[in-house]
Amino acid sequence: MAHHSTPDLLALHGVRVLGGPSTTAIAERFRLSAHTVREHLLDAQAYGWVNRHEFFGETWSLTSAGKAENERQLSAELDALAGRDIASAVHQAFLPLNRLHGEACTRWQLRPTPWDRMAKNDHTDLRWDDAVLSSLEEIDRRLAEVLQPLAGLLARFASYPDLHHRAIGRVSAGDAAWLDSPAVESCQLVWIQLHEDLLATLGIPRGGDALPPE
Repeated sequence: MAHHSTPDLLALHGVRVLGGPSTTAIAERFRLSAHTVREHLLDAQAYGWVNRHEFFGETWSLTSAGKAENERQLSAELDALAGRDIASAVHQAFLPLNRLHGEACTRWQLRPTPWDRMAKNDHTDLRWDDAVLSSLEEIDRRLAEVLQPLAGLLARFASYPDLHHRAIGRVSAGDAAWLDSPAVESCQLVWIQLHEDLLATLGIPRGGDALPPE
């Protein structure tokens, strides 16, 4: 049975993975009560691990000390489960998919023309968009298989394939915002969050796992 991380770890980790989230956003992602999340974040604030912001409602950001503490907690959890080899293998299997996903999202945003290689995709070429969506649907099908060993070890990783699949379904139904909008749990946003979770879990610096150019 997959291990469920403790609420205090998830509260701090949620600030990193979700990127400046509200208490409610963290609670909803990890199926915790907002009260529990906020209490743990207030404790984390007292330790200097997070900052609280109230410009657009209460949101949270991670400090350098909080990032280090989050990685310490994640490393201890992973070692206690003897799961480092599993996480490393999943990460390596994820990297080729990550490249394909990035390329597909770029093709969704840009459609080069003979006179402008960086022309914005105006989504009038339905064949172009359908080809991009087909690529993302294939990546989506492969994602659950790639993540399964880690999702079987750490319960929080089980949500990513479902979130990504739901977003792709919304795009297929005609709501293009669900492909790359930061305002919803779009497939691009969920993918970024998954990648960040893998990096944090393994203690890899952002950008430290980039594949060499093909």
